[in-house]
Amino acid sequence: MKNNNLLALALVALVVGGAAFFGGMKYQESKQLANMAQVRGQLGARGGMGSGARIGSRGVTGEIIASDDKTVTVKLADGSSKIVILASNVTINKATQGSKDDLKMGIRVSVFGTENADGSVTAQNIQLNPMLRPEPSVNINPVKK
Repeated sequence: MKNNNLLALALVALVVGGAAFFGGMKYQESKQLANMAQVRGQLGARGGMGSGARIGSRGVTGEIIASDDKTVTVKLADGSSKIVILASNVTINKATQGSKDDLKMGIRVSVFGTENADGSVTAQNIQLNPMLRPEPSVNINPVKK
């Protein structure tokens, strides 16, 4: 009888321990998915780069080709351009805190904000001189077979 009680107790402990482990794993998985969704929302589709007709968080990366007190125009890698509207609370970052005076022609920027229905972007954050991946190289001398 004593062995049966001990066996039942061990079985219950094993089931409870397994259920607690499984529950903890599912909880951690849900937290990771929520964090990933938040990051995607902040950066926009495809890691904050690219183009599309989606309204929401967007990232714009390229070279400033025009600027004034309320907007900057950024030339994108594909040769097109994007108008970026500077929100009243936009933060502009560089090695130290930047200002609108730092937004000059020829400066490379990454802009994060909300895409408007007209295709412009209202900036919430601008990174000056971001570290970017190199553009894919094009082989102009293909190997002859």
